[in-house]
Amino acid sequence: MTAGKANVHIALLPLSCLYGLGVRLRNKLFDWRWLQSRSFPVPVICIGNLAVGGTGKTPHTEYLIRLLQGEGCQVATLSRGYKRKTKGYVLADARSDARQVGDEPFQMKTKFPDVRVAVDERRCRGIEHLLQLDAPPVDVILLDDAFQHRYVQAGLNIVLTDYHRLFCDDALLPAGRLREPASGICRSQIVVVTKCPSDLSEAACEAIVRRLRLPARLQLYFSSLGYGELMPLFPQQAEADGLKSVIQREEHVLVVTGIASPDLLMQEVETRTSHVRLLKFGDHHDFSQKDMQMIRKAFQEMGGANRRVLTTEKDAARLRNHPFLPGELKGKLYVLPIEIKILRNQQKLFNQNIIDYVKSHSRNS
Repeated sequence: MTAGKANVHIALLPLSCLYGLGVRLRNKLFDWRWLQSRSFPVPVICIGNLAVGGTGKTPHTEYLIRLLQGEGCQVATLSRGYKRKTKGYVLADARSDARQVGDEPFQMKTKFPDVRVAVDERRCRGIEHLLQLDAPPVDVILLDDAFQHRYVQAGLNIVLTDYHRLFCDDALLPAGRLREPASGICRSQIVVVTKCPSDLSEAACEAIVRRLRLPARLQLYFSSLGYGELMPLFPQQAEADGLKSVIQREEHVLVVTGIASPDLLMQEVETRTSHVRLLKFGDHHDFSQKDMQMIRKAFQEMGGANRRVLTTEKDAARLRNHPFLPGELKGKLYVLPIEIKILRNQQKLFNQNIIDYVKSHSRNS
């Protein structure tokens, strides 16, 4: 498997030129300080990308949460809460759901209940609210998908680019998927090539380095997505159904996704069983009652005595409390969690760079 060229729609390039003029002008206004960026008295780490679509921002944010919690930091995350049904600043709590804060923030709050998870379309206002929290105060703020939100001047910018669609091979919207010109990478300090094969060769790394042509001051890392052990979304019902946490070769699996690209997930499931069917919805899809009926019908149409429904953590956040989720499926519904691994024996170096930044920019530094 090798990194490939992006699929660019040539006919739309004139529109991309117009879009690019607007983006470049906006960036220049920030560079000239006609539009103001604000810095804050705590470490702020932005995890973003140049392109639309899934590059793995949420699992990389969760990686940083685990790392910094292990160092004793009080971590807060802030995002806009894409497709939530609320407005303004919302701090997630035990009663929050995906409709209030968005699927990815709800996922993080469920997995890390001690982390302050907040959403606000105005990131500066959101940070101001987080800095007012005490008992204990916030030590570090992780901004999820805010690289283009230049009103906040993050102290550390981590930009992700998909191994299968490197930003250097892409084009601006709408011909390609880039939100801004590739030159925007110069505002970052760390670049991570995500979704790499776990056995990425030295030659493949060197080829990517040549193609990216990054400034020498930028740190470059490579990461892969791994998958953890299957987890039942409704443990009590699953225990009654008697399904195991390991997919059996003879099992029939219905994969239900509302993510940007389910290709890697499907490849993983197909290594476990050949009886797989995909039911794909759009990214961040808001499942309807009709969708629930479609999922139920697809499950019923599957053959085999052993059957289950498999979904992602992000989709599980929207399915968990869905009022129309068929009760008969709850015991069959499992989640396949994602795990991030930094490749090429660079995990220790990557971790130390993050820790050093946070310690050197703490409130008391």
